Amino acid sequence: MEKPTPPKTIEDLLREERLFQPSEEFQNKANSANPAVYEEAAKDRFKFWEEWAGQLHWFRKWDKTLEWELPDARWFVGGKTNIAYNCLDRHLPKRAQKPAILWEGEPGDQKTLTYEQLFQEVGRFSNALKKLGVCTGDRVTLYMPMVPELAIAMLACARIGAAHSVVFGGFSPEALRGRIDDSQSKIVITADGGWRRGAAIPLKQNVDEAISGDSPVKSVVVVRRTGQAVLMKPGRDFWWHEQVAGQSPRCEAEPVDSEQMLYLLYTSGTTGKPKGIVHTTGGYMVGCYATARWIFDLKEDDIYWCTADIGWVTGHSYVVYGPLLNGATIVMYEGAPNHPENDRFWAIIEKYKVTVFYTAPTAIRTFMKWGESFPQKHNLSSLRLLGSVGEPINPEAWIWYRQIIGAGKCPIVDTWWQTETGHIMIAPLPGITALKPGSATKPFPGIDADVVDEQGNPANSGYLVIKSPWPGMLRGIYGDPERYRSVYWSKYPQWYFTGDGCKKDADGYFWVLGRVDDVLKVSGHRLSTMEIESALVDYTDVAEAAVIGRQDPIKENAVVAFVTVKNGVSATPELGKILKDHVVKKIGSLARPDTILFTSELPKTRSGKIMRRLLRDIAEGRVLGDATTLADPAVVESLKKNYSED
Repeated sequence: MEKPTPPKTIEDLLREERLFQPSEEFQNKANSANPAVYEEAAKDRFKFWEEWAGQLHWFRKWDKTLEWELPDARWFVGGKTNIAYNCLDRHLPKRAQKPAILWEGEPGDQKTLTYEQLFQEVGRFSNALKKLGVCTGDRVTLYMPMVPELAIAMLACARIGAAHSVVFGGFSPEALRGRIDDSQSKIVITADGGWRRGAAIPLKQNVDEAISGDSPVKSVVVVRRTGQAVLMKPGRDFWWHEQVAGQSPRCEAEPVDSEQMLYLLYTSGTTGKPKGIVHTTGGYMVGCYATARWIFDLKEDDIYWCTADIGWVTGHSYVVYGPLLNGATIVMYEGAPNHPENDRFWAIIEKYKVTVFYTAPTAIRTFMKWGESFPQKHNLSSLRLLGSVGEPINPEAWIWYRQIIGAGKCPIVDTWWQTETGHIMIAPLPGITALKPGSATKPFPGIDADVVDEQGNPANSGYLVIKSPWPGMLRGIYGDPERYRSVYWSKYPQWYFTGDGCKKDADGYFWVLGRVDDVLKVSGHRLSTMEIESALVDYTDVAEAAVIGRQDPIKENAVVAFVTVKNGVSATPELGKILKDHVVKKIGSLARPDTILFTSELPKTRSGKIMRRLLRDIAEGRVLGDATTLADPAVVESLKKNYSED
C-alpha cells in the first residue's frame, strides 16, 4: 500500500523552473567537479572531514574524530592546533610575498599586507597582548571599524589561545556593555572612531560609556583611525601603535586543544540577556577551510571580496578565517556602499580586479533599486563567481545579480548557514551543481540536513533540521547550557532545529523560506513571507518588499506588504492594485496582499536584515519593540506615520 503524502507544514506556492548549468570551462577548472563527492561523504562523514583536517597543520594529531553526547559535540578529540598558525605560518614558504589583505578605507586610503607582513603584525600584537596580561582562555572584546587591525587582533588572540568577542561597531554602548559583562572580558580593543558615510563614528567614546562604573575591563587598546579627540585614561587606555612599537614580530603560536574556545559571538536583535554563541578551534577551522575552498572555488590568483562586516559571523568565517586558511588574497573595505556615490562597490571591484564577490540579498535589492547605470559605469569583467548570504534571495534579485553584475557568465553560490552553524551548510558546488534561482540547492558534502513536519516526519515543506553533528557547530551558549538545550534541541530532541522553514523539491533542492516566526497563518494555511516577497520583487518596478501578518478576526493573519519601488517609478494606488494581481498570478489568490504600503526605505539591522518585527508592530499599532540594532531609526518613524490600510 502506498504511503500517504506527508501534510505540508508550510504551503509550497512559488514555482521556479529556470535552471543554469555550470559552464564546461568552469567545470574543467573547478576545485570540486566530481558529483560522487556527495555520496562518498554521506557514506563515511568521519573520513570526509578527516581528509580535510589532514590538509591542515596539527601540533598533535587527534585521537578520535568525534565524541557525541547529544547535544554536546567534541571534534578531533585530543588534537592540538592553532588557527592563526594555519592562516599565516603555514603559507610563508610559498606565499610570503603574496598579498593577504588589500584594504581600502572609506575616505580612499589604502594599505596592502602580504602574508609575511600580516604574520609580523600579528606577532607584534600577540606580544603586546601578553604584555598586558592576556593569557590562554581569557576573553578579549573587539569593538572596531573594518580596518586591518581588526583581523590582526582576532588572529593575535587566536595565536596566544585567548578567545575574541567581536562586537559590531554599530552597536550602542548599552549593547556593548552587556556583551563585555557577559563574557567577562578583561581587555577591549577599539579605535578612536571609524568612517561611515563620511561621518566619524565615536567608538572610543562608546567604550568609555560601556565600561563606566563596575566593569571587568582592565585595559583598553585604541587604534588611531580618524584622528578625533578621545579621552585616554592613564593606566587603563593605551594606543595601539605605542603598544606594538618595539615588540618582536615573532610570537610562537600556542598549541591549543581542538576544543579550546576560539571566539564568542553574540547574536543580534536579542532582548534581555545577550546570547553568546561559543565556537571552538579545530572543527570550526576544518569546516571554514573546506567550505571556502569548494564553494568559492578559491584559486591561487583569486582576489576575493566578502562585503560583510567582521562583526557578524560571515565576517569571521569568510572575511578572515576561511579565505586566509586557503592562502587567498582578500579585499577589506571600511565604509558604506553608497559613499561618496552609489557605485562604490563596483569601483572597488574594478580597481582591485575582484574575481569572487560575496554579498547579501538586501544589498543586491538595494543595487537594483538604484539602477543598472551604476554597475554599468565600471568594468566588472574580472568577476568569475558571485555569492549570496544572510537571507533567502528572491529569484528576480538572483537573475539581476547574474545578468547585471555577472554578465550572465558567473555562477552564483547562494549559501544558507547561521551564526550557530559556524560555516556554510547548504550551497551549490559551482563546478557541479545546476543552479535554480532562489534555492541554496543542496547540503554541502558531509552535512546531514533534512526537511520535516511538526511531528518530525520527512516532508516536502516544513522545518529545516540538521540530523548529524558537523565540525563547525556551536558548542553552546556561553554560561547558559540550559538555554542552549531549550533553544536548539527541544522541538526535536534528537536533531538541531534551525528555526527556519524550508521546502525540498523533486530534485532534492532546498528552498529556505525564512524564520518560522515569519510564517503567516491565512485562513488555515501557513504561508512563507519569502514566497510572497519574491512574487512582489518579480514585478519589474519593485526593488524590495517585506511582508508581515496583521491580526485579522476572520483570516487570523491579513497579508501586509511594505514595498520599495525602483528609482524613477511612481508609487501609485494603481500600482498597488497591479501588484496584488501579480501576486495572485504568481502564487495564487491565497497570498493576495490585503494592504500594500509604498515606502522609500525598509527598517533594517546594521547587517542589512529587514526587521519584520518592527513592521508587525507598525501594522498592529503597537508601541515599537527593541530597535537597538536598527541602522536608521528615522525609517521606522516615517513608516509609522504613513501607514494606513488601503
